[in-house]
Amino acid sequence: MQIYPAIDLRGGCCVRLRQGDYAQETIFDDDPVAVARRWERQGADWLHLVDLDGAKAGRPVNGEAVKRIRDAVSIPCQFGGGLRDDGHIEDAFEWGVERVVLGTRALKDPAWLREVCGRFPGRIVLGLDARGGRVATHGWLETSELTAVEVARQVSAWPLAAIVYTDINKDGMLGGPNLDALAEVRDAARVPVIASGGVTTVDDVRTLTELKLAGCIIGRALYEGRIDLAAALGATRSGREPRPT
Repeated sequence: MQIYPAIDLRGGCCVRLRQGDYAQETIFDDDPVAVARRWERQGADWLHLVDLDGAKAGRPVNGEAVKRIRDAVSIPCQFGGGLRDDGHIEDAFEWGVERVVLGTRALKDPAWLREVCGRFPGRIVLGLDARGGRVATHGWLETSELTAVEVARQVSAWPLAAIVYTDINKDGMLGGPNLDALAEVRDAARVPVIASGGVTTVDDVRTLTELKLAGCIIGRALYEGRIDLAAALGATRSGREPRPT
């Protein structure tokens, strides 16, 4: 299972929100490039970059920060937040990211998502964010009637790189991931599923590995020192080894 340290960008800084609430923001570092280098130095194989301003504005806002990060590290990055049209996607690829994460427009316009997947096979990630099992869009400000499981089934035949499933109620709360919801989405999808939201301990990582998920995104727990990146990486490789007593 792949570990994706999260770098959430707002106002050019590295921040974290609680449950997607922009009013509950913690600034962890004003130099996201230094943060990216730190995670790479500690062994990360990928980075997960999110433009929080872009998600709210409906267009990328922190592109310069993304470019600086991409120039500073050699490991691949996936990037999302405010990517709502073909031009936004092409810009992101020009910045050097390997994969883009599409959410609001992709969920509102499945035909567009399918067409984009066909043009960029294996480079598009669907950001499937849910509150109470129902899909949320527009920077988590709106909730639809669609369920995450329904969407996962619908897109499974398309050449997606992965689905990132985020349980908004768990995000930034340090209470562990929603394992039941993740298992449901995993079973519904025929593409790799990456867990996001609530990953707090090495045991969480080990459990997600045992669920045969493709990866997990870790944010606040890394920044607050509740989980060590090297230990998390080790848990993905140890598989079902006994837990320490």
